[in-house]
Order: sequence, then structure tokens, then C-alpha cells
Amino acid sequence: MLRLEITALLLLLGASQIALADGALLVEQPYGEFGQITPTGHAAIYLSGVCAESPTRLRRCEPGEGGVVLTRNAGVSYDWVAMPAAAYLYAVEDGGRPPAETDRATVNGLRAAYRRSHPTEAGLSDRNWQELLGVAYERRAYAFQFATRPEQDEALIARLNSSENKAHFSLFFHNCADFARWVVDFYYRGAVRRSLTADSGITTPKQLARSLVRYGNKHPEAQVREILIPQIPGAFPRSRPIHGVFESILKSKKYLVPLAIFHPAITASLAASYLSGGRFNIEKRALVATGPAEIPVLAELGASDREQHASPGNQ
Repeated sequence: MLRLEITALLLLLGASQIALADGALLVEQPYGEFGQITPTGHAAIYLSGVCAESPTRLRRCEPGEGGVVLTRNAGVSYDWVAMPAAAYLYAVEDGGRPPAETDRATVNGLRAAYRRSHPTEAGLSDRNWQELLGVAYERRAYAFQFATRPEQDEALIARLNSSENKAHFSLFFHNCADFARWVVDFYYRGAVRRSLTADSGITTPKQLARSLVRYGNKHPEAQVREILIPQIPGAFPRSRPIHGVFESILKSKKYLVPLAIFHPAITASLAASYLSGGRFNIEKRALVATGPAEIPVLAELGASDREQHASPGNQ
């Protein structure tokens, strides 16, 4: 049974005790009906040194606080929303204990209790809150961690707090991954980018992870490492694997078969583009914490040691 200690929140917090600060690109698996249509998933940003004064205003964290998740979601009146990391992942307060296994009633109760203790921000509907509270009950995610500096956090806080925060979401040109790309680029210019060969130029979560890992391989000072955030079992169906744009077409029979019959040349072109630029195993080097005592050890592991702690089946 999954223990409550086996959470990326604790792993991220444990790692942040070693570095001055840390950030992470969160790449979340698709789920539900919308996830069947667009299996590219969701992207968000975790920052250990930044906290949420409100869903639309940032500040530096106080000792003991667990950082923030910044996310852009469709249907929200704001361009970005900030949620405490513990609330975003598990619908609990900082220091709270999420259940190791749960059901829908428990998850709904956790979300309702959190909302009662935090006045609802204008522009956030019931559906928005479902996507902003307890994400780890709905789907598996991967945190691609990178080192940050306090002065960078300060600059980001000033930039976002002083900018107009009004939604202009666009699935193709201004989506969740575009916002995550902008934040990572704020810390490491040029670290992440779109792909014409894998996604026809659309920014996708998987492509961001792929390019960030490549950047980390060339720039060890960024301290890029991947952490698995398990989906809490019991409440909801398991989420689905993350795909890029062309990969989604090639791995879906409902899209691939008609396309191959009526447009074989296009199908061959998509396959060639995917094979040349879209392949990336997002779980290959994911680390999984097995308890609080192992968190600092995992955070300090060298590349050779990480292979021994890789999640089962990913070696």
C-alpha cells in the first residue's frame, strides 16, 4: 500500500534543504474524458522558495512552508493561479497528512474542507477548484527538478505580482505548457523549447520535460533530476500515459487507421517526424521516495546511484 510518506511533496521539500532553493516542472498525466481527446496532459511549476499570499499574489516563503504550484488552466479568469503545494497535490494544509488510499467521498471532503478555510477567490468556479486541489488523487505526475536562487525567486515574484493577470488561454498558442515554458525560461534562458518535428510547434508538457532533461545533461549546475509523484490509489481511475501531438495520433487507432487509409503519405511523414524528434521515455529515470529518512539521500544521489533507486520497470 502506498504510504503517505511516498509523496513528491516531501521529496521536494527534503531536496530543498540541500540546495538554496528548488523549482520543478510538473508534467501531469491526462485523465477523464478530456484526457481521451487530448492525451498531452498538463504542465505546471513548483517553487520551494515562493508561496501564495492568495491565488493571484505571490510572496517569499516563511520557515516551514512548503512552496507553491503555479498553473495556467482553461476556463479560469486569470492567466495563472498560485496554490500551496500541499493543497495542490493533496488538498491539505502545509504539514497535513493525506490518506495513503482513499475514495471519492474522502477526496470531496478534503477539497470542501480546504475551500471552507480559504475564501473562494473571484473567478474560480467549482470545476476550477477540482483541478487545483488534490491533483495527486486524479493523476500521476512527474517533477523535473532544477536548482534556483533566492534572487531569481524575488525577481519572479516582482514580475508576476506587477503584471496584469487576465486569462487569454489558447490550446495552440497560449496553453498550460506555454506558461510553464516561460517560467523555466525565466530561471534558465533557452532551457526548454517547442518542437516542430514532434508537436508541429505546439508547446506540450512532454516536450518541455524532454528539452529540460537535455539541458540538464549539458548544464550540470542546473541539477536537473526527475521525481515520480504517484497517483493516490482508490478514489479515481488510473490516469493515462503522456503523449506528444504526433505521438498521440500514431498511438491512437481512432486517428491512425483513417489517416493511414486515406492519407498514407501524411501518416508516413508523421511517423518519420516522431521517430526523429518525438521519442522520450518520461519514466526512464524517475526516482521514488520510500520514506522520509531516504529523502535527503535520494536528493544527493549521483547519476550512477540513481539507477539503483529508479522506479520498478524503468531501468
